[in-house]
Amino acid sequence: SQPAFAAHPNGTVYADVNGLVCDFCARALEKVFGKQEAVESINVDLDKKVITIHFNEGQSLDDETITQLITDCGYNVREIRHGK
Repeated sequence: SQPAFAAHPNGTVYADVNGLVCDFCARALEKVFGKQEAVESINVDLDKKVITIHFNEGQSLDDETITQLITDCGYNVREIRHGK
């Protein structure tokens, strides 16, 4: 059985991130998340410092994986929120 926090079927995840300051930051994150099969698209809002991750139907990444991908890019995750 999966942990309750792990699944975001057909959903959207919002990650509040410290350290997003420039277009280069956004491109680096888009490249990393673009390699993930489950990810349909992402949007990086530099003003709000929020990454919006849209998943392909029936696919998802768990919060731990999302946090790790962002951390590996050199940013700190403040919060991960789940949308519809």
